[in-house]
Amino acid sequence: MNVRTSGSVADAAPAAARAPHGSDEPDDPLTQGLTGPGPHPDDLPDGLVVADENGRITCFNAAAARITAVRPDEAIGRPLESSLPLEDLDGRRWWPLTDPYGGPATRVGQPERNLLLPGGREVLVSARYVRERPAGPLRRLVVQLRGTDARRRTERSHAELIATVAHELRSPLTSVKGFTATLLAKWERFTDDQKRLMLETVDADADRVTRLIAELLDISRIDSGRLELRRQPVDVVAAVRRHVQAYTTAGHRADRFEVKVTDPLPELWADPDKVDQVLGNLLENAVRHGEGRVTIEVAPALLKARAEDTEGTAVTVSDEGPGIPEESMSRVFTRFWRGSKRGGTGLGLYIVKGIVEAHGGTITVERAAGGGARFRFTLPVGAPAFLSQA
Repeated sequence: MNVRTSGSVADAAPAAARAPHGSDEPDDPLTQGLTGPGPHPDDLPDGLVVADENGRITCFNAAAARITAVRPDEAIGRPLESSLPLEDLDGRRWWPLTDPYGGPATRVGQPERNLLLPGGREVLVSARYVRERPAGPLRRLVVQLRGTDARRRTERSHAELIATVAHELRSPLTSVKGFTATLLAKWERFTDDQKRLMLETVDADADRVTRLIAELLDISRIDSGRLELRRQPVDVVAAVRRHVQAYTTAGHRADRFEVKVTDPLPELWADPDKVDQVLGNLLENAVRHGEGRVTIEVAPALLKARAEDTEGTAVTVSDEGPGIPEESMSRVFTRFWRGSKRGGTGLGLYIVKGIVEAHGGTITVERAAGGGARFRFTLPVGAPAFLSQA
């Protein structure tokens, strides 16, 4: 990709800075100069500052002006150090410290790092040293500027995750520590029934901690694109009935659940543990936050693919509760969304979406016919590659 200058920049720039020649990396936009076809510098989303072999600015695009609060006409033709005075986080002046024009000729640039603009505002800066030949004199210095807002949002998200996890871990760990300490100190004073009750509580809290750790691992794998799937034939109907039976065994009325199956269903290849996790989370939400009857429908479906529709299996879980407010629909699958009721980490539906999409499927939420929430996820039924190639 080439980058061309606007007329005002080209007029102010020396000819040597505008006409590319002798580049050792002809396909790299940072080594081709600023002329020729391609986007205008002001079209770039990041700040672009270019200085010639004498250290004078030849290009200062609109994003750089927005980030630095310096007008392009005030920067063009002036020395880089005076128009873009940068300091590191220790207060040292950046250009004399790095000395791009007088330093070792083997250097090719500077990696991105946090620097400070006048007034103390942070900016992410990286630089590329363009030379006519390896170890030759610096012909052009290309500087990229980026704001820190996106990084700060990521850092805030991580901080919220840590705070949520710390809060959720504190309660079960306090319970486990309290009961075990009490049992160790006063074992003979308790009856067998009292001991059993305490140990059952410890066991339940340990399971809660284990689930939370599993959620954290899932989030890490989803965010990094490393969620592993062990695909094998999955009987979704049997999985649904197994979850419903677990709720009825735990004391819920059997008539609160209704399972509808549309036959024939295509053979589904998926990770059975991950499918169980998705079903468990959606049913738990329907039971905990919904009201009335919980309906689970399993039916064949088609997924809209890029080239053609793909055969799939759709599972719909709906309830008759108050539902989800329209203004919250877009946030249901984001981190920490808990709806109108508190409780839980707010990570479950985020993980559900990640699991479904890792399978190549889709998941949606809308209002059910009875007024409650209606979740529908669809998974493609394709077999693993080693079978499809057989």
